[in-house]
Amino acid sequence: MGDAVFSRAEADALLVELRSAIDELIALRADLTAAVHAHEEGDESVPLADLKGMDARLAEVLDLFRVHGVDVKGWAPLLLDFPLAPDGAILLCWLEGEDQIGWYHDARQGFAGRRRLDDLPD
Repeated sequence: MGDAVFSRAEADALLVELRSAIDELIALRADLTAAVHAHEEGDESVPLADLKGMDARLAEVLDLFRVHGVDVKGWAPLLLDFPLAPDGAILLCWLEGEDQIGWYHDARQGFAGRRRLDDLPD
């Protein structure tokens, strides 16, 4: 993940910057899922080489988030964590479908300990 640390404003700005990658990931994830399902059912209209290409592109998009210091916690749905503290103990949390960063959690508690960002102590 690296040593990146984000303020809420920086995380929101990066989320805007990564929007096209997010949109590509969501579309690619759906296309790949449909193609794999069809392939498993015997429909070879999508060649295996194309499936491998989609899978490789999905890995590239996921790596793009990591290069920016964002931790990808899940990709279906897409779940991103942005370190708030230098030690990584507090993470700003974004879930696919949310407009901006509005949540955080303690790294040890994970998603289950997610709280509204407005409740974050100073």
